[in-house]
Amino acid sequence: MKKSFAVIGLGRFGGTLCKELNRRRVEVLGIDKDMQRVNEYSEFATQALVLDATIEENLQRIGIRNFDHVFVSHGDDLQSSILTTLLLKEMGVKKVWVKAKNDYHHKVLEKIGADHIIHPESEMAKRLAHHVVSEKIIDYVELSDEYSIVEVIATKKIAGKTLLKLDTRAKFGVTIVAIKKRDRKILVSPSAESTIDKEDVLVVIGNNDDLERFEEVGV
Repeated sequence: MKKSFAVIGLGRFGGTLCKELNRRRVEVLGIDKDMQRVNEYSEFATQALVLDATIEENLQRIGIRNFDHVFVSHGDDLQSSILTTLLLKEMGVKKVWVKAKNDYHHKVLEKIGADHIIHPESEMAKRLAHHVVSEKIIDYVELSDEYSIVEVIATKKIAGKTLLKLDTRAKFGVTIVAIKKRDRKILVSPSAESTIDKEDVLVVIGNNDDLERFEEVGV
């Protein structure tokens, strides 16, 4: 059975999220107080409603607690974001992910029980910084303050070597969890005998300091 999603707040972030969920052919409800925004994104949602999500009766009326996953994206309206999140958690919504404006907003959302807090601008800035500083790193995903996943381009320095020969876990404390080959074939959980070719993309997970060391001297 497919999961159902609701996106509350159809600004740039929420609207794009609504589009992407729709593109993946899942049920998505778009909600915003602004009729113009609702009209703009109505074609990208299973249903789109003009609704004030800070009013509990409105959320009850549409059966919001039946949705598997609700995203709260109120832009700069921190008060609406906080109140909506609080109502959703009190009503028993399974997963509530919220876009945070700043660190203060993050702390409040954390206190009231948001399941996951998103900082799109901050996260994009970090990914961009890693990409422009290193010619080897093409993508970066932060898992926590200490751990991340990076995609690193293999150079001629390690071309022809097997994972056993590289032994990245022992030498650098990082693990290669997948290899994207040049022919677009992807090796997930590659074996120790898997050979790396130049310009393969290595998907590597580990502590941030270890990943940086691996990127600098390992590839």
